[in-house]
Amino acid sequence: MASQPNRPTPQHFVPPTARELRAQAVQRLQAGLFGLAAIVLLVGLANIINDRARLADTAAPTAAAPAKADDRGDPLADIGVVPAASPEALASPSAAPKN
Repeated sequence: MASQPNRPTPQHFVPPTARELRAQAVQRLQAGLFGLAAIVLLVGLANIINDRARLADTAAPTAAAPAKADDRGDPLADIGVVPAASPEALASPSAAPKN
């Protein structure tokens, strides 16, 4: 057999050129900056929503006073299933058992 001439072996991996490396770096930088901008916008939107909710909570009690928990009464005591929690609830006509 005759010796074969030195043929270069096929190279499966071609190292990227300087231009390709630069394009990859720019693409990564753009993706990172876009991500940071999206996070800043989301935090700003959450802050606006939180401020609006806080303003709505402070304005609500002045417009209409919330009902006291004692005024509602106990529905189970009203129908006579459980004893009333306070003696004045027994004196009220709504605390009498309904037949």
